[in-house]
Amino acid sequence: MGAIAWATGESVVAEGSTTRENGSSGYPVPSEIGAGPAEGSTSFAGSSNPNRGVSERPSRTAGHVAHLRVTAFTEVYRPIRNGVTASIDALLAGCGGADIALTVVTPSFPHAAADGPDIVRLPSWPLPTPTAYRLCLPVLPRRARIALAASDVIHAHSPFVTGAIALRAARAHKLPLVFTYHTRLDQYAHYAPLERNLSRRLAIALTRGFADAATIVVVPTRAIEVRLREIGVGVPIRVVPSGIDVERFASGARSDTVRARLGAGSDDRLVLLVSRLGREKNVRLAIEALARIPDGRVRLALVGDGPARRELIELARVHGVGDRVAFLGALAPAELPNVYASADAFAFPSLSETQGLVLAEAMVAGLPIAAVSTPVTREVLAGYGTLARPDSARFADAILTALSQEHDRSAAHLAFERFSVRVQAERMAAVYAEARERNELTSNIRSM
Repeated sequence: MGAIAWATGESVVAEGSTTRENGSSGYPVPSEIGAGPAEGSTSFAGSSNPNRGVSERPSRTAGHVAHLRVTAFTEVYRPIRNGVTASIDALLAGCGGADIALTVVTPSFPHAAADGPDIVRLPSWPLPTPTAYRLCLPVLPRRARIALAASDVIHAHSPFVTGAIALRAARAHKLPLVFTYHTRLDQYAHYAPLERNLSRRLAIALTRGFADAATIVVVPTRAIEVRLREIGVGVPIRVVPSGIDVERFASGARSDTVRARLGAGSDDRLVLLVSRLGREKNVRLAIEALARIPDGRVRLALVGDGPARRELIELARVHGVGDRVAFLGALAPAELPNVYASADAFAFPSLSETQGLVLAEAMVAGLPIAAVSTPVTREVLAGYGTLARPDSARFADAILTALSQEHDRSAAHLAFERFSVRVQAERMAAVYAEARERNELTSNIRSM
């Protein structure tokens, strides 16, 4: 109980608002994973997964997909708004064009908005912590059983309870399991009520074990593929960046009214940071960097909420920049394009991302970007923006460099080619087709 809350903190954005970051739920201690694999199936340890050691070369016939029926399981979905939700919504939006029929199975939430026919809710309980996340029960409604019976592929977005359900369903129906690794769970160890190093080891063990029980693992960046190989994941890994609505984020309009709401006047220089306010997001670095910039016209707007909000407000006060930092909380998705367009630069201090959807959003908006240099940010930005080491002096210099630059809409074309909904869906269609082929090959080998 409470595993998801440990790994995400107490604050969750309600339906109609978003922090649009690439995060996910957390991890449980082993006894809280939920129902284990069905009798006779492969365990989470994954050592008997026939896909370990299978050639990494993509299938030659995976480029074209006829009609694929996929059932996806996720702990995190609407009304919660974060990077996992954004990624799943983008995939749903692109499925029609890629000839995929996708059903999403996810926990129920009280007072949630009505769902479409492609969403199935599991019964759930509230967690004994101040969080909107729910502990779903491993009880499949009739609609979910019907979807599974017709499925070609099972897709897990979490290694927790819904992941356990997905794994059991895949084994019971003899279907391939695709697992998308959304979040570096070891970076959320500070939320677990355990010693931090122990929590990290458990997170890594859970990640490795569940990944190796899958047919194919999907990651949003090559850097995260490298990381999974480093911790011992042996199954095929495919890189599929999560998509965003490129056209929507490219359509934002600069507005003095929006700037005023973000705490900036017409003569101010406004730095935007869109993030969940959690320790793992390293937001404090942006505030410490701002304190090194003596020009009082440079202001920082923080869009998002989270458990570190009070700590960050106090940090800004202690550094003497409390009046230069605006804490906006979570904003509705429809507001974000104009928010990006009304800023002068974008700051990205996080060290814990697997992709960072907000980087793509800022690129599409043409914002100059100051980001901490990591393998992920270097890959996502691909030469765009100004990178710095994670110390406040260097990050302050990067912010000033970004503020000295003009908006550059040319990055929108690059983002469209890499992060559009269409591209994500087409790549996932190829992954699903490859997973089917691998599963059929394994079944044929076993029957010999």
